[in-house]
Amino acid sequence: MSACAVLVVDDESAMRTALEATFRRSGWNVTTASGAGEALAKFRSTPCPLVVTDMRMPDGDGLQVMQGVREHSPETAVIFLTAYGTVAEAVQAIKEGACDYLMKPVSFDRLREAAERVLSSARTSAAAKQPSEAAAKMIGRSPAFARLIEKTRQVARTGADVLIEAESGTGKELVARLIHEESDRRSGPFVALNCSAFPEHLLESELFGHVRGAFTGANIAKPGKFELASGGTILLDEVREMPLALQPKLLRVLQEREVDPLGSTRTVPLDVRVVATTNRPLRAGIAAGEFRADLYYRLNVVPLSIPPLRERREDIQELAEHFLRKHSPGKGDAYRIVPELAAGLRSHDWPGNVRELENFIRRALALSTSCALGADLLAHLETSAESQSPPAIEAGTSLRDAERELLERTLEATGGNRTRAAELMGVSLRTVRNKIRDYGLPPRRNP
Repeated sequence: MSACAVLVVDDESAMRTALEATFRRSGWNVTTASGAGEALAKFRSTPCPLVVTDMRMPDGDGLQVMQGVREHSPETAVIFLTAYGTVAEAVQAIKEGACDYLMKPVSFDRLREAAERVLSSARTSAAAKQPSEAAAKMIGRSPAFARLIEKTRQVARTGADVLIEAESGTGKELVARLIHEESDRRSGPFVALNCSAFPEHLLESELFGHVRGAFTGANIAKPGKFELASGGTILLDEVREMPLALQPKLLRVLQEREVDPLGSTRTVPLDVRVVATTNRPLRAGIAAGEFRADLYYRLNVVPLSIPPLRERREDIQELAEHFLRKHSPGKGDAYRIVPELAAGLRSHDWPGNVRELENFIRRALALSTSCALGADLLAHLETSAESQSPPAIEAGTSLRDAERELLERTLEATGGNRTRAAELMGVSLRTVRNKIRDYGLPPRRNP
């Protein structure tokens, strides 16, 4: 179906010729028909995105043409040409789904404008019906998950800043991307920044940018993530881990919607939506003196929470089968989860949520000796969960030595993942970093 193709239907030869010439001059592919029967026969043979039809013809009328066209191609736009005596019929046609009608004698300029307008509207409508990339990855049919998706789409249309508080592994970034892709900013950039991934001096530069010579090593100017996200959405992942000293600067950016790059005297205006996420409640951070209350209230315009996997057990098997297909390319249909394993997966509490389930499926694929994944694999799930619990420390150990040993063992159990270690120990990521430095523990290992 050519994007710029039109079927012109009119029983008057002179009008047909004039309409055909008008569209051809604008680069359209044109098919003509002298009546309703011929029009429908040609349309079924060669569908097109637009039909321009006279209202009354000897063998039928424009409504019959529209009905026949829509039965074959519901997305095709229809414009009616009508004489004064058929205006009421044309108005009725609009109510039944026609896109527009023009009075005869026809203004060809107005006809071209109407054709371009209705096609543009049809494309926009078709695009809106297509699931976004993030939506396609949102797997689950449980009532709790359905409520999340409905609220997320509702929030996306508002343009307001969003704060997502949820446990690790629940898919906070995926929800943030859904907000972006379902909003009117979808054509703009989506820029994500993990606030726990940089030391303080580098995080400031990453967020706000810098000019050449702003600090040692700043050999070239670099725009910050806020500037790069202008016109779109910025994701501030794990915002609670932002150093306290940087929080007033972030607050100013959110309030003024402008940013001052490091070392610069110019102010850069911003047109950006902010989505912030955290796996630890910000109110607790305020109580602990780790997070500013005014920044919390500025971020928390629209709050969202994501249900943990233990609260949407109906989705576990569907997710597990999705990960089977994902991690066994070309062989996904060969593997299956036996009922006993499916029941065991549903009964597990999944402290690591969807991420833990995905890792378990990958482990199961590696360890299984057949394509039928059985209940024997649950032993590996239990071993995995037990290995994440910090081991006991002998009585009589000094507090400093006990703390160091606990930190070392927890880092070892998490494979050096400092964020996960902080979660297991119930402290902030900044505390873990400081303790690693205080105790002289080895730096983070490369993956």
